[in-house]
Amino acid sequence: MVFTKMKLNFKFVGAMFKREIESELTQLVKEYPVVTIIGPRQSGKTTLVKSVFPEKKYANLEELDVRALASSDPRSFLEQFPEGGIFDEIQRVPELLSYIQSIVDSKDVKGMFILIGSHQLELQEAVSQSLAGRTALLTLLPMTLGELERAGFDLPLDEWMLKGGYPRIYKDNLEPTRAYRNYFQTYVERDLRQLIQIKDLLQFERFIAILAGRIGQVLNMEEIGGEIGISSHTVKHWISILEASFVVSRLPPYFENFGKRVIKSPKLYFNDVGLACYLLGIQNEGQLSRDPLRGNLFENAIYLELKKHRMNKGLDSQLFYYRDQQKNEVDFIFKKGHVLVPIEIKSSRTFHPQFLDRVKFFQSLAGERAQQGFVIYGGDLEQPIENIRLLSFKHAPLALG
Repeated sequence: MVFTKMKLNFKFVGAMFKREIESELTQLVKEYPVVTIIGPRQSGKTTLVKSVFPEKKYANLEELDVRALASSDPRSFLEQFPEGGIFDEIQRVPELLSYIQSIVDSKDVKGMFILIGSHQLELQEAVSQSLAGRTALLTLLPMTLGELERAGFDLPLDEWMLKGGYPRIYKDNLEPTRAYRNYFQTYVERDLRQLIQIKDLLQFERFIAILAGRIGQVLNMEEIGGEIGISSHTVKHWISILEASFVVSRLPPYFENFGKRVIKSPKLYFNDVGLACYLLGIQNEGQLSRDPLRGNLFENAIYLELKKHRMNKGLDSQLFYYRDQQKNEVDFIFKKGHVLVPIEIKSSRTFHPQFLDRVKFFQSLAGERAQQGFVIYGGDLEQPIENIRLLSFKHAPLALG
C-alpha cells in the first residue's frame, strides 16, 4: 500500500513540576535501548518524558490517524524516527514492539526509544514477549506530597487528601469534585469498557463506590459480590481490571511462622486518594474532616507516599501488612532484606502513647529483625520514642530509609 508521511507535532512547553522519578529515568536511558513508562492516565507520564527528552520526536498512538499509519505500515512509520523517539499509548499498536526490537538490536544505541502506556497488563505482556532484556520498566503514579511542596503548594492535610495527586488539578486550579467526575467518566469508564464487557454500567459504578468504602480493609470477595448481586469470580475479575488500569492496588499480607495464624487475603487501596474521596461523595474539607472513613483515607494516602517513594527509584515496594486471627494488626510492614520495619498509621493530629502499641507488639513478635519501627501521624512534631520513631505525614518516606 502507499504510505503517506505525515507531519508530527514535536513542539512542547516545559513542565511546572519536577518529578522524583526523573533521576531514575535519566539513568536508565544510559543503560537500556528502550525505557517503558506505565501509569494511570493524566499522572504526568507524557509531560515528564517530553521535558526530560525535548529533542526526541514524539507520536501519540491514541490519535486515530497516527495509529492507523503505525498499524498499516509499521516499517514506513518507524522510518520517520531514525534516531528513535517517544511513542505514547504504545499498547494501542503492540505490533510496533517487534519492529522496535529489530531496530534496537541492529543499532545497539542506549535510550533510543521511550515508550509510554496506561494499560498495565496489555503493555507488560506485549513488552515481555518482544522486548525482554531490552527495556527497563518504570511506573509513574500521581504526584507525591514532596513534589507538590517543591512546586510551591503548601497544603493542609485534608486539602491534600481531597485534591489527590493528579498534576492538572494543581496546574489549572481545578475544583476537585468536578475534576474527578470528568476524569472518572472520560478515562476510567472508557478504558474499562474497552477491557471488559459491562452489561450494567450503574452496577459497575456501584461496585467501585463499594470498593472506596473498603479502603484499608481485608478484601472479602464473597461479601462484596453478595452486596452487589454478582459472583465472587466476577468481583475478582473486576478488581484485577481496576488494578491493571491503575485505579486500585492490592497490598499483600506478610505471613511467616511467628507461631500465630495470620490472615492471607490482601488489603485494598486506591492509587489516588482524591479519586477515592470523589467516589465516597466527599466534596469539601469540612465533609472530609467529619467523615468516618477519614482515617482510612489517611492510611491510603500514606500507603501511596511509601509506594511512590520506592517506585520513583525503580524499586518494588516491598510493602505488606500484618494481621493474625486474634486481630493483632500492623498497617504496613516494610521488608528490607532480612529486616522487617513495622509502620503504624494514625490520622490524629495529636500524639497518644497507645499509637505505639501495635508496633511494640510486632517488635516483640519479630525480635531482632524489627528493632526499628515507625508511627506516621497527622501532626507535625517528630521525635524518637525508645526504638520507635514518630514521623509527621509530611515526611512519611523517611520510614523506608
